[in-house]
Amino acid sequence: MAEAVTEAWRRRAELPSLYGRFDLRYDGTGPAKLLEYNADTPTSLVEAASPQWFWMEERFPGADQWNSLHERLVAAWKRQAPLLPPGGPLHFAHSSEDELGEDLMTVAYLKETAEQAGLDTDWISMEEIGWDSFSGRFVDNRLRFIRSCFKLYPWEWLTTDAFAGHVLDTLDNGGGTGSTLWIEPAWKMLLSNKALLAILWELYPDHPNLLPAHLDGPRELTATGWVAKPLLGREGAGVTIHEPGSEPVPREEPCCYQELAPLPAFDGHHVVLGAWVVEDESAGLGLRESSGLITDEYARFLPHVIL
Repeated sequence: MAEAVTEAWRRRAELPSLYGRFDLRYDGTGPAKLLEYNADTPTSLVEAASPQWFWMEERFPGADQWNSLHERLVAAWKRQAPLLPPGGPLHFAHSSEDELGEDLMTVAYLKETAEQAGLDTDWISMEEIGWDSFSGRFVDNRLRFIRSCFKLYPWEWLTTDAFAGHVLDTLDNGGGTGSTLWIEPAWKMLLSNKALLAILWELYPDHPNLLPAHLDGPRELTATGWVAKPLLGREGAGVTIHEPGSEPVPREEPCCYQELAPLPAFDGHHVVLGAWVVEDESAGLGLRESSGLITDEYARFLPHVIL
């Protein structure tokens, strides 16, 4: 996997890379603080794009919004279309085990933006992807080769599933020798890992937009309180909060230990800012609010307006 990530990073200019979401803590005073960055499978995109824009136009005619997501996504597909291999549709895949339907809706929306960019697309679930042992290729449920696939499915799952060996053996990293081009690219594994937070703090200590973070334990954060985050967690799963003066609690799974920076509360609702990027440019804002300090998959989306 390390070799695949290295090669993907070296060839990143040749690989389609679409979007990501920074989660920020901000209360209107001082610099925003980076809580984490979801570079591989960010959700809440659907609400942040067209729906909240239509809400603003209906409720606040003449107002504005930090939101150019839809236009930028369509433009990104148009720019990156030449990077896609010829001879087949761009497949869009999600896991059929997604009980909430959020992954399905996110993939459906991204598929729509690709179609608006003029791309030929098709559906498939990750569980329906097959392996043709005769040709050594991944195939869809119509036995067509899957030459390119946008998957809302974490790389750490893709590379540990039953077909993980086939994924790495047939990985198209932009060199034209592989058989399947996966979007997002393999180098996103580096950025979707919470260890990134500790590396950033090591590289840029005391940066105004970063919180102290470590990989070997909370260290000095026992005085300020800390949050333990599993390195590969999603939607707040496994995150624990430790108040100042707490004794370190051993964790079996690798974690990032980040300084506690409680989300600001408004009328009892704790709000986190989701700052979106498309390709390498800032593209919009989505707010989520929760009753507790951990923003999980049941968080409520909050549209915003600039008056």
